[in-house]
Amino acid sequence: MTEIDRGRLAALAGFATTAVLLVLTVVAFLNDAMDSFGWQGGEYAYSFIWIALGSAVAGLVVKVAAPAPWRSAGTGMVLAGTVGVVVVITLVIVFMWALSNLSV
Repeated sequence: MTEIDRGRLAALAGFATTAVLLVLTVVAFLNDAMDSFGWQGGEYAYSFIWIALGSAVAGLVVKVAAPAPWRSAGTGMVLAGTVGVVVVITLVIVFMWALSNLSV
């Protein structure tokens, strides 16, 4: 396996780890998986936000501090975390737009 292949695989692993966590959070929300622990919509939203932000920060740390093949994993984590943050911002904007156009 060449150095380029290791970098690509590490980037994919970093992205996939965060993406899977974000998708599992959404699936858990849709199926009320944590209902027995008293979780409602807000806890899932907080989890999604913290996973996205934590992944972006952890990805930056890995990108700066890790040796060469793992820097790509940091890049993948930053990319997936950024996508998660963009999804959150988009949902907030859509929610605010819907509330502002609500006619009672």
